[in-house]
Amino acid sequence: MNNIDMLDNCNLCIRNCNINRNKNIIGVCKTDNIIKIARADLHFWEEPCISGKGGSGAVFFAGCTLRCVYCQNREIAAGRMGEEISLSRLVDIFFELKEQGAENINLVTPSHYADKIMSAIRMAKERGFDLPFVYNCSGYEKVEVLKQLTGLIDIYLTDFKYMSPESALRYSHAKDYPKAAKAALAEMMRQQPQTIYDEHGMMKRGVLVRHLLLPSHRKEAEQVVKYVYNTYKDQAAISLMCQYTPLGGLDNYPELNRRVTKREYEKLLDFAVE
Repeated sequence: MNNIDMLDNCNLCIRNCNINRNKNIIGVCKTDNIIKIARADLHFWEEPCISGKGGSGAVFFAGCTLRCVYCQNREIAAGRMGEEISLSRLVDIFFELKEQGAENINLVTPSHYADKIMSAIRMAKERGFDLPFVYNCSGYEKVEVLKQLTGLIDIYLTDFKYMSPESALRYSHAKDYPKAAKAALAEMMRQQPQTIYDEHGMMKRGVLVRHLLLPSHRKEAEQVVKYVYNTYKDQAAISLMCQYTPLGGLDNYPELNRRVTKREYEKLLDFAVE
């Protein structure tokens, strides 16, 4: 993979912007060719098998390849928040998080920096780095890029947001999301076909599929659960989340302008257990 060529005509993500990020032309992800991170710290609010007792060593990358109308991290996703760092500094951050007791390195919203992340992981491993790397992504991933991550990523922590192209278009401006997410998940499962935990219940390898329940979308959530389970059985773990919070700017999406009810979430859990 030629990093310079990719950014000269950037097709790192599935949007295929074909713009020159090396000349500071900004595409959907809202970033140029410099690594920009909004935060790097121990994170205790991921799934228990990811955060553990020590916390997940989370590196929050600025920008995002999706444009979800209900985004919970709008300033970060829009690239308006963060600090520009070098590749070598990113590697140093991995080691600093390990020294703080991190259980793993959690690469949050990494897709548009995949080329640099690959280089950073290789550099860290050459220096003896041995914590698992977690690729914490939206599910709207490019299979060709994921293949380049083979052998570098230990855990895929991926969203599966929609089964309906209509929902994907309305809420994330990505009608092809369901098709892309299915293909991306298949590649993740090819790389990590079995979920492996240590004696403390910490995930060391595998795929964990997340779904955030949206208000009025329980049936679609059930379709996601059904697809993942029917396709992969117990090979993939599933995390069903209910913490959706409307943050304003949703006048055109009144169905999303409320919290998820306890009844909606319990019905989804009952369906999953069944």
